[in-house]
Amino acid sequence: MKENKQQKAEELLEEAESAVIDSIAETMDLYGVTPSIGRLYATMYFKHDPLTLDDMKDDLGMSKPSMSTAVRKLQEINIVKKVWKKGSRKDLFIAEKNFFQYFSHFFGDKWEREAKINLAAIDHAEDMLNEILNDETVDEDLKVKAEKDLQQLEDYRKYCHWLERLVHSVESGEIFEFLPIEEEKKE
Repeated sequence: MKENKQQKAEELLEEAESAVIDSIAETMDLYGVTPSIGRLYATMYFKHDPLTLDDMKDDLGMSKPSMSTAVRKLQEINIVKKVWKKGSRKDLFIAEKNFFQYFSHFFGDKWEREAKINLAAIDHAEDMLNEILNDETVDEDLKVKAEKDLQQLEDYRKYCHWLERLVHSVESGEIFEFLPIEEEKKE
């Protein structure tokens, strides 16, 4: 009887992990990885000790070269890290378990890049549009279009500056004052 309950518990544990692994694998495209690489990360997420490539290969049934490529991709997006363990000569890897930290770094870097690139383009475009507006030889219709473009760019600049503030609030943790990690309980 005890063995039967133990087996049932093991099956439930496996089913619970599998449900989350499937959902993580399905949504990892947000981070620029394929579902199979997402499955690797999700499988590693439920491992509580660092894994070698051989361990991962056995768990997922992938070839070692494929596994190596997948782990490298996960390292590039900072969701898997190489760790050192005394006495081990093989590379060991562990999955990032803190989704808040990972989210902050991953999207913060992307949003910061978006803001910087677009602000530089806006500055450059404004210089050219102002050149048009200040040139007395330019047709009035073209000046009207340039003025409209400048107004639109001002709205775009506001968005980029807002995005920079969002990045700062995410990276500093300030955002959690407005959106606490723990959901408030309603009575």
